[in-house]
Amino acid sequence: MSSRCSTIGDMDDISVHDTESGYVSGSGSESSLPEIHFTKPHLAFLNRQLQFLEPQDILRWCITSLPGLFQTTAFGLTGLVTLDMLSKMKLPRPQMVDLIFLDTLHHFSETLALVDRVRAKYPLVNLHIYKPDGVDTAEEFAQKHGERLWQTNDELYDWVAKVEPAQRAYRELQVAAVLTGRRRSQGGKRGDLDAIEVDEAGLIKVNPLANWSFQQVQDYVKENEVPYNELLDRGYKSIGDWHSTQAIKAGEDERAGRWKGQAKTECGIHNPRSKFAQYLKEQERKKKEEALQKALAQLEVAA
Repeated sequence: MSSRCSTIGDMDDISVHDTESGYVSGSGSESSLPEIHFTKPHLAFLNRQLQFLEPQDILRWCITSLPGLFQTTAFGLTGLVTLDMLSKMKLPRPQMVDLIFLDTLHHFSETLALVDRVRAKYPLVNLHIYKPDGVDTAEEFAQKHGERLWQTNDELYDWVAKVEPAQRAYRELQVAAVLTGRRRSQGGKRGDLDAIEVDEAGLIKVNPLANWSFQQVQDYVKENEVPYNELLDRGYKSIGDWHSTQAIKAGEDERAGRWKGQAKTECGIHNPRSKFAQYLKEQERKKKEEALQKALAQLEVAA
């Protein structure tokens, strides 16, 4: 398995169009990925068809239909089931789906231990690990961004710990589509989840287990001896960073332990372009505008 880190980007080549669906050449480079265009009717048609398929069939469709396909995972239970299903398909190396793990530097120790067990169980799968830019430890993160950034500025925390590393991974690895572990039964914004989505940056997101319940996922894990996070045996169901994850009580929603007491259900990766990303874009625009005004002023003085 490999791991890597480095610069930022987003996907502009894949989008929902009102005209034609299909593949078109993005450039003359052989290494570049084709653009993928889905019309809205085509996307709706695909979702109607895929909702009746088993997850394995959806995965087979993805492998044969979507170039630049990766699996993003925080090694939650659903993502682990997806990984195991893919491993059982006996795919040739060119068709194998690489993993992207965003190491926020604030995961539970149990999550990091699970990563090692996953490496041992699935040795043929490439794992790409991305961390916040310019830091390798939680201590370095605090020195650069301040103590407990998730409390002082949660939008900024989501950006530097998750969204920016994700965009950097998508750019460096030429990601065109990702498999996610989201399901409708997780509730919140995920309650009306489709099998395929295209986000506003153009990234295709496929949710192969969208129809499954937590019980179905758990049963698969037990029946197939899939490695899982030890925290699940201690009352946790959805596991993220240690500072924003709690065990839940019987009868509570699956993701009730995430950001408990806050009006928040997603970390930014699965939201529309985050407020902080918009803020950064505006700051960059102002910076360029100020530089232009300064250059013009210097020209006037020289004249």
